[in-house]
Amino acid sequence: MSENMKPIYKRVLLKLSGEALAPSEEKRLELAKKGEHPILDYDMLEQVAEVVKKCVEIGTQICIIVGAGNIWRGRQGTNMDRTRADHMGMLATTINALALQDFFEQKGVDTRVMTAVEMKQYAEPYIRNRAVSHLEKGRVVILGGGLGIPFISTDTAAAVRAAEVNADVILMGKNIDGIYTADPRKDPGAVRYKEVSYKEILEKDLKAIDSTAASFGNENHIKTFVFELKEPENIYNAIIGKAEGTTIGAE
Repeated sequence: MSENMKPIYKRVLLKLSGEALAPSEEKRLELAKKGEHPILDYDMLEQVAEVVKKCVEIGTQICIIVGAGNIWRGRQGTNMDRTRADHMGMLATTINALALQDFFEQKGVDTRVMTAVEMKQYAEPYIRNRAVSHLEKGRVVILGGGLGIPFISTDTAAAVRAAEVNADVILMGKNIDGIYTADPRKDPGAVRYKEVSYKEILEKDLKAIDSTAASFGNENHIKTFVFELKEPENIYNAIIGKAEGTTIGAE
């Protein structure tokens, strides 16, 4: 990739799903034979760190929200109280945030973890102005704990934080390369959208992002780009405008 590449976005909110950071099923089975059961794909974390470093070096300010699907998702088929289950999910996102920080710092990327719920021994409390100050100083900010309240997904947390820090775009890294007319894993005739509106996502119930996040993004005119994280280089490609995926906009 040419060193003369320029970012098309100055400040981005990068949403990483927990599933995208988890070992593949093949790798999971291979490690299980050795008695190992990791919740994170360490090779993936290292690749993400390398790519994020490259993005920072070309002048992009990066704020990250990470999900927790590799550790905990909802009530996982139990009758557990929803609020308590969501609190567990918030803690799980912080585990992922700290893991990302470690890999970033190994690559020499100045990083701060900030949490919506105060955990002073592990991370800074999220304060909007402080987060913006870190970004302006070239630090990567990783946000754990979602919004700190139950019943709110990390997709919605990403939309809210993107609005708060005035991000130019939400880059949403998933385990699929965009938004389709149907689930491509079930419908071979599904077609990927190049562009789609939040309103269309809601009307067609596309399940691409949380409906609350879609409503918030539409009302606040937040641009979102959905791409596949399987190849972490796509983070860099998205920032320079070369990635394949789906752009979501407001009407």
